[in-house]
Amino acid sequence: MGLKESGEMYLETIYLLSRRGVSVHAVDVGEYMGFSKPSVSRAVGLLKKGGYVIVLPDGSLALTDEGAATAEKIYARHELLTRWLVSIGVSEGTAAEDACRIEHDISDETYMAIKKQLEQ
Repeated sequence: MGLKESGEMYLETIYLLSRRGVSVHAVDVGEYMGFSKPSVSRAVGLLKKGGYVIVLPDGSLALTDEGAATAEKIYARHELLTRWLVSIGVSEGTAAEDACRIEHDISDETYMAIKKQLEQ
């Protein structure tokens, strides 16, 4: 199952929240993203169906191996694109917002070219 931008955003959010070392529940995701409980429930259902997320017995969310790998890739793109935009003179806040939009649409080829340029 290919993810759409909204699914990627949910995965990235679950990933970021889980890095805090506490259980992540749907309500946490909704609060972080500013989305309603029904929207989060629907998205979590789609992520479960796609094999990206499981719901643990205590109701918390956990990324599957595939979900974690996908979320890490999205987050790495976000971080790199933010750094790149800052390096060309974009303010940090604007760079982070723009990177969030770009990370879902950029081709692997373009991403790798930006990564290569930053590493030089």
